[in-house]
Amino acid sequence: MNGETAERSTILRGLVGSTVHGLAVDDGLEDRDEMGVCVEPFDAAMSLGEPFEQFIYRSAAEREGRQGARSSAGDLDLTIYALRKWVRLALKGNPTILLLLFTPDEQLVTCDELGTELRALAPAIVSRRAHAPYLGYLQAQKQRLTGERGQKRVHRPELEAMYGFDTKYAMHMIRLGFQGVELLTTGRLSLPMQEPARTFLLDVRRGRVSEHACLERAAELEQSWPRRARCRRSRTTNRSGAGCCRPTGVAGASAPERWEWS
Repeated sequence: MNGETAERSTILRGLVGSTVHGLAVDDGLEDRDEMGVCVEPFDAAMSLGEPFEQFIYRSAAEREGRQGARSSAGDLDLTIYALRKWVRLALKGNPTILLLLFTPDEQLVTCDELGTELRALAPAIVSRRAHAPYLGYLQAQKQRLTGERGQKRVHRPELEAMYGFDTKYAMHMIRLGFQGVELLTTGRLSLPMQEPARTFLLDVRRGRVSEHACLERAAELEQSWPRRARCRRSRTTNRSGAGCCRPTGVAGASAPERWEWS
């Protein structure tokens, strides 16, 4: 299944990068990150060959003729997932995957009837399983920023030259903390991000917050992370018999109006 078929079969596609978070700055470095979900044609879905999982298009790679080409301002980074893979990742609480459920309508590129139905399933998809991925991503980015996990990675040398560290990387590290707490508290994400978190993150991106202060804020968010969920009114039960908290809106279940964490 090629890219043309994936695009033709797309039911949902939208922005997932800095712009959708309300964190884009006009510094000539912002590319355009998009994610899509497609429903494979019947013959592709039932083929005996390798199942289609995703199609990736990067305009920088096309322009420079190499996959490792770095994206620059205006470049498009597009990933279209097969519905089955997207749902599998969403149910695990993958932070990037879940964004498409909450992307504002005006930042959607494509959303047909099936795409609308998929987004309406957000209350049934989001669960406390997102706890580990969000916290894990935050911790991993903090360790990479400081060099604790392998060699210190400098994605944007121009930012390191200006501010002494990659401020965009630090911004997204802290963003994961803010959004993880919101998702695990409310079952939803506010896009673009709400104040005062948004202004603080933009200050980080513009080099107005020191690397030490960024790491301290990330540590504070990590320490304040919701540890476990409990539901006062009801619980759904998975196959193992363990309860799983859900926010309001799950069809056929009397779910609590709000998750409670301690």
